[in-house]
Parts: sequence; structure tokens; C-alpha cells
Amino acid sequence: MTKKDIRILYKQKRSALKDNEIEKLQDLVLIRFQKLSLPFIEYLHTYLPVHSNKEVDTFPFIDFMEFCNPGLQVVIPKTDVQTNTMINYLYKDDTVLKKNKYGIMEPEGGEIVDAGMIDMILVPLLAFDEKGNRVGYGKGYYDRFLSQCREDAIKIGLSFFEPADRIDDTDEFDIPLTYCITPYRIYEF
Repeated sequence: MTKKDIRILYKQKRSALKDNEIEKLQDLVLIRFQKLSLPFIEYLHTYLPVHSNKEVDTFPFIDFMEFCNPGLQVVIPKTDVQTNTMINYLYKDDTVLKKNKYGIMEPEGGEIVDAGMIDMILVPLLAFDEKGNRVGYGKGYYDRFLSQCREDAIKIGLSFFEPADRIDDTDEFDIPLTYCITPYRIYEF
């Protein structure tokens, strides 16, 4: 299937989820995530979930990572629509968030973090395949961002669904995940 077809299919699958199903799936994804054997992480980059899109909620994952990695620095993105890139900011208790044109909460400002500092990224996705390729929302922000990160940065997708069989139109700009966590399995690539 093409990315376009996969986007349509997985948006439909997500929209069909009921709130009680999401709650159960969310818990199962978190339980699987907690079983990962990860090194000490100093800088964790994460997306902030858009609940209306029925995305996996990253806040419980942030809490778990902060517990396991004392002094963890959490980093969140802000899109720059002029350059089609993301600027990464430290996420602190006093960070002021504002909804962007895509409905995503973003920091209004703060301390910028260089992509090279980031040890682990929770990468948003609609779907993924068995090779670790992901389908996002189609704007390319994360592909451009991931290309700036260190090669050894751990890239983790979180999904309520198992992988698509294959994504037919991947290209050299697509950066595969290191892991994808679903309610029933950890995929390592």
C-alpha cells in the first residue's frame, strides 16, 4: 500500500476506537514500553498527543522515563512553517503551550535544544511496517528532524495497531524506527 492509502486506512481504524478501548490499549502499550531495556537517557524528545486524533498519549511515558532517568531533560517540538522544520525546546513546568494550526500543542518559546543532544525520540505515527518504516501525517517534519539527530539516537514509535504489511513508496529520506511498541508486541528493527 502507498503512504496515502495507509493514512486513510489507519485514520479510519483510529476513529473507530472507543474511549474504553483506547484506555485499555494505552495501558498495554505502556506496559510493553516498560519492558524495553534502554540505556540511561539524558534528553528525551517527544511529541505531545492530539487526543482528538486518538494518538497514543505520551505523558505516562514521560513520567516513566523521568522515574527511570533522574534529571531527564524532556524536549518538545515547535514547527517552523516558514522553513518546514522543527525547533526543539526544553519542556519544563513553566513552559507555555499554544495550539498550532494542526491542533498540536507547542511551546511558545524557551531554551532551544540542539538535535544532536537528543538520546531518544518518541516519534508520532499513523502506521508502521515490519521494516520499521513509518507513515506520519505527510508534512515531513519528523523526517527532516530525524535526519539531524545522532545516528545512535533511539527512535521509538507507539501504536495501537500492528504493522502494515508493507509501505510501497518509502524513499531515501525515510528514517526507520529503532522500535515500535504496540499493545501486544515490541518490534525491534
